[in-house]
Amino acid sequence: MAHILKFFGIFHSISFAKFIAPAIRAMVGMPQLESRGYRPLQMSFEDHLKILIFFHLEEHTSARHLIQVLQEDEFARNEIAPEEGIKKSSFSEATNTRGLEQFMHVFQTLQHQAKDILPNRHPELGNLVGIDGSLIDATLSMYWADYRKNSKKAKVHVGFDLNRGIPRKIFLTEGNGGERPFVDMILSEGETGVLDRGYQRHKLFDKWQEYGKSFICRIKAGTNKAIIKSNPISDGSIVFYDAVVLLGTSETSMTEKELRVVGYKVNGVKYWIATDRHDLSGEQIATAYKLRWDIESFFAWWKRHLKVYHLIARSEQGLMVQMLAGLITYLLLAIYCHEQHNEKVSIKRVRELRIQIQNELRANPYLKEYLPDVKEQGILIAKART
Repeated sequence: MAHILKFFGIFHSISFAKFIAPAIRAMVGMPQLESRGYRPLQMSFEDHLKILIFFHLEEHTSARHLIQVLQEDEFARNEIAPEEGIKKSSFSEATNTRGLEQFMHVFQTLQHQAKDILPNRHPELGNLVGIDGSLIDATLSMYWADYRKNSKKAKVHVGFDLNRGIPRKIFLTEGNGGERPFVDMILSEGETGVLDRGYQRHKLFDKWQEYGKSFICRIKAGTNKAIIKSNPISDGSIVFYDAVVLLGTSETSMTEKELRVVGYKVNGVKYWIATDRHDLSGEQIATAYKLRWDIESFFAWWKRHLKVYHLIARSEQGLMVQMLAGLITYLLLAIYCHEQHNEKVSIKRVRELRIQIQNELRANPYLKEYLPDVKEQGILIAKART
């Protein structure tokens, strides 16, 4: 039996209301959204948040597609869009000119919620943060998104909690934006950044150690290694090299601080890893670096199934709002899949949720008959807003 919930004068799908409840709770304490000038807000922040979550959850492909659905689809018109409806101009204005501080607050708060809810799958390895960048195709009118002649791209720089499988920090630059500077911004003291070869820079290895920010970074095979001490290697291990070294060949390129290099071989491929983690075995270093693939998988899944790279904004602010909304949707899915199925995020569970919401929509004619059955759910959702 499908149930429909009524609160604040609007009828809601039980499934959708429960799904977004953690995001509603995350709004507590956020800065108030105020209108610019004398014109009143055409859309509240909560409306904006729900619309963008709906956009990603339902795989819409453009702002035009989204607005048409909000105007013509019964569920979206009654439950997602503002009561007075929404026009493309109002939606574009909201996305491109306001709400960034509020979306960042919800993302950061929700990320902390998810961290407390989701299991730590690799506690023995410490707090691992995968760091990587991903390019987003931009339009030529996006003048701020420099990449190369006749080509515009933006780039997101993401810190990914490898222990729990969720994003934790994001920054946005033009496509030419360097990736290495964001390691300092993403990592906190006591965390270990897990990085690919593009982040290799010996002076940064020194700096990160100085500031207590650990790293597990793949390096080029030909990097010169001045051995200070060799570590023992177990027979039959995938690890063939383990030593404390100085990296580089000259005074200008050589590390000032000692670090550890682990070499291991998997499926005929040799990997060389520089790290300051002396507390882990060589095999554990290899395991930690292998987990870096999770951020690559996240980018691919996020892009394919939540349509986050289908642009609905052209300004730098608007694109950042869209990226944050996509991350918020992913965090909600991570919480939902864990609490409902004790699983990681999967497209199978996302499709089940979509179908469940649609089934509740089809039950709308029976709303008055079933409404008394959901009074308790209404109280729970209302509490989530306080």
